[in-house]
Amino acid sequence: MENRWSPNKCSGMRSPLQEENSVAQHEVKCLGKPLAGIYRKREEKRNAGNVIRSAVKGPLAPFPNQKSEATEPPKTPPPSCDSTSVAVAKQALKKPLKGKQAPREKSQGKTQQNRKLTDFYPVRRSSRKSKAELRSEERKKTDELIESGKEEGIKIDLIDGKGRGVIATKRFSRGDFVVEYHGDLIEITDARKREALYAQDPSTGCYMYYFQYLSKTYCVDATQETNLLGRLINHSKCGNCQTKLHDIDGVPHLILIASGDIAAGEELLYDYGDWSKASIEAYPWLKH
Repeated sequence: MENRWSPNKCSGMRSPLQEENSVAQHEVKCLGKPLAGIYRKREEKRNAGNVIRSAVKGPLAPFPNQKSEATEPPKTPPPSCDSTSVAVAKQALKKPLKGKQAPREKSQGKTQQNRKLTDFYPVRRSSRKSKAELRSEERKKTDELIESGKEEGIKIDLIDGKGRGVIATKRFSRGDFVVEYHGDLIEITDARKREALYAQDPSTGCYMYYFQYLSKTYCVDATQETNLLGRLINHSKCGNCQTKLHDIDGVPHLILIASGDIAAGEELLYDYGDWSKASIEAYPWLKH
């Protein structure tokens, strides 16, 4: 009867174990793919949670007969929707906003460039008066002197060879109001009648002053004796006064102003302007 030995029954003699027949090797082969899958899932979870690791150790060393899939490094999964949206939001914050803000910044720049010096320093008003203001003040002053009838800075005095005359008691500057040639303001027709009447009396002096105003001839008749001194100022071709028309509310007034600087004590003189032969024959002093 042939004896057959069964490996399960024989405890003494056994063939040496080979690696390819090892149970442990079979278990490792069976566990190769599951380990790689588990690693990938872990990596995906880490990337989805935006957890950054400083260093990742290499995969476990495969066994000799393990497939090449376990030796390859795991592929990084595509970024999730959350990480993509976060990156887009960061880029949007870095970029300058387009639209209405850009022109607003430009407009602010323009307003800053268009600022004036007066925005930083106060305006200093000059205390000097303009020529128009000075003329207006001088005119008002003359109106007051004429309407008040005051005659300041002059007096009556006896002049050798002339009789009565007027001298200055104060200094007058050029252009200053001196006195008004006050009398009756009449038209030319009435003036001619009075002049004919005065001619009948040789003792009556000539105190009639003719002038043009608004294309019309008028006369100031100062023949009647009054206490006003304008009618007593004597004639001279080189006088220190001159006549000037000054209207108040449309009414002309004949005034005398200083044609130059007049010192106190100096006689006031002006040119009568009547150089006709008849006048010179009647009043020879008109030549001088």
